[in-house]
Amino acid sequence: MILTDTHTHLYYETDIDKRKQLLERCLENKVSRLFLPNVNSETITLLNGLVADYPEYCFPMLGLHPCDVQQNYHAELEAIFRAIEAQKVWAIGEIGIDLYWDKSTLKIQEEAFRTQIQWAKNRKLPIVIHCREAFDEVYNILLDEKDDTLRGIFHCFTGTGEQADKIIGLGFYLGIGGVLTYKNSGLDKVLAGLDLQHIVLETDSPYLSPVPFRGKPNESSYLIYIAKKVAEIKNIPLEEVAKITTNNSKSIFGI
Repeated sequence: MILTDTHTHLYYETDIDKRKQLLERCLENKVSRLFLPNVNSETITLLNGLVADYPEYCFPMLGLHPCDVQQNYHAELEAIFRAIEAQKVWAIGEIGIDLYWDKSTLKIQEEAFRTQIQWAKNRKLPIVIHCREAFDEVYNILLDEKDDTLRGIFHCFTGTGEQADKIIGLGFYLGIGGVLTYKNSGLDKVLAGLDLQHIVLETDSPYLSPVPFRGKPNESSYLIYIAKKVAEIKNIPLEEVAKITTNNSKSIFGI
């Protein structure tokens, strides 16, 4: 059985011994494919360091997180673009729009989002989208940018069935994480009506820990709890969930 964590910030752990233990726990829980989304220019070195240490398990993605789109965003984009040109990446991400913390930066968030979508199109890469309290803004940009090359993952999907259908209609996958295990999230009911061909699994570690670890730091090894919840909702074996979602990740990333 192979589980794929399509979104983990495992590189935030810089203690070598602790990081090794995190990887060992992943492998114990059959989580052997880890896709790492970048946040800003400063995290590129951390991310690449982890990939260099564990190239058989860790795969880099580079992009500018919407919360890091500030007045210096042109310089940030330039630094990230140079890194993308200098190395192999499997997606552009995480990118998107976040209006939870700061609505005043919407315009420049939109500009940065569109710029990075073009990077992905030019390189025939998927995008990994961060969207928080900005579904309409993100969806309208995706509609505007839609062509045969636009594809990717809607990371940390927690929306409605109608929103899920819209995303799937664009050819995107839904990233399902720890929120699925929360008692009153409602995401279980949405997932019940979805075909697993449209979803991938993720932890977003160290954030959004699933039950029974809610409120504690998340880690990629906990992906198995998310997969078990999917299996429970769909009434299918855990191995089938792993097979379908890992195959979906291979379709997206090409590895």
